[in-house]
Amino acid sequence: MADIQSIKQRFGIVGNSPLINRAIDIACQVAPIDITVLVLGESGVGKEAFPKIIHNLSSRKHGKYIPVNCGAIPEGTIDSELFGHEKGSFTGASETRQGYFEAADGGTIFLDEVAELPLATQARLLRVLETGEYMKVGSSKVQKTNVRVVAATNVNFNEQIQKGKFRQDLYYRLSTVPIYIPPLRERREDIYPLFRKFTSDFAEANKMPVLRLTDEAKLLLENYRWEGNIRQLKNISEQMSIIETERLITADVVKRYLPELQANSLPVLFSGKLPTGNTTTDDFSEREILYKILFDMKKDVNELRRLINEIISNNINDAQSIIKPLETEETEDDTFRSPPITIISDRKPQQAEMQHVEVIEESLSLCESEIRLIKRSLEKHGGKRKEAADELGISERTLYRKIKEYGLE
Repeated sequence: MADIQSIKQRFGIVGNSPLINRAIDIACQVAPIDITVLVLGESGVGKEAFPKIIHNLSSRKHGKYIPVNCGAIPEGTIDSELFGHEKGSFTGASETRQGYFEAADGGTIFLDEVAELPLATQARLLRVLETGEYMKVGSSKVQKTNVRVVAATNVNFNEQIQKGKFRQDLYYRLSTVPIYIPPLRERREDIYPLFRKFTSDFAEANKMPVLRLTDEAKLLLENYRWEGNIRQLKNISEQMSIIETERLITADVVKRYLPELQANSLPVLFSGKLPTGNTTTDDFSEREILYKILFDMKKDVNELRRLINEIISNNINDAQSIIKPLETEETEDDTFRSPPITIISDRKPQQAEMQHVEVIEESLSLCESEIRLIKRSLEKHGGKRKEAADELGISERTLYRKIKEYGLE
């Protein structure tokens, strides 16, 4: 563990969650072995630190380390950038140019956003990985290179392969050893230390007092989803440091920087993918989604009943009505039920039809909601359970168990 802590300090990695420690441990183990590595994780999780760890702990540490953002290079020039070109090979090629694979000979090349490579370039890259050979654009001469490749992506390779946008054989070549970098929502204990580091660094650089958080504000940060991960957290911490004159930040202040907290949305399907094989994580994600759906549905039903009550009250202009409180009761079988809306009127008997109105609510039990979600996802994906499990944000094993439990086979 001491070695991991020293690596964190050296490469600026903040946090002590088991998932981030595991990723660092794998990087340390694979560094001395000269094989390709694929770094996986959402945008903004800090994937760029891990190729540096691998390079600096390997025998190639005295060679060049060249990071390449494949998504930022135009398709027409990507081959020339990676493999070089001969003079006159295309318009504007006024001289012979050395490519990244030639310049990084004996070192490491980091291909960020590797899934953005065009198919023709993927074929060239596959040849380099298999034989160490390549040809410059406009040349028929085969050249050799001794380069270690570390690649990274934030996309789902299975989807890209199915769409024909990425070669399956190249994927297997790149992913000899995959390293998964967890998003912030899977390492909540690291959110506050990261916020504290960003604000203290910013305060030191700009000679201003450091921000402090109340307990409620800290809890709010730790429970936010952080779709933009570390990059988003850093951006918001710096915004607060600049804009807020009061150095003690409350939860109400934090909410102003997270406006989506005010939105009433139903995150029914989670498009990300949690690591499989972890029952605790899968079950927590499943419960979290279902509870959120139920609580938001409860809120919407209460609002609907309120609107119905207003309409009825407006139509009975001369009635003096007493409306029973709209209180939602929770029964022992985890089903949310509400009492009917009853209007007691002093109107004459011939208007008795206006005296009693009932709103029948649909049962909102966890089991029924879960069954509907699973059925909807399976229908959407034509019965493909793996894709349905990915969309629901649960493991395929958990989905099989649920299908069997509810008799959905």
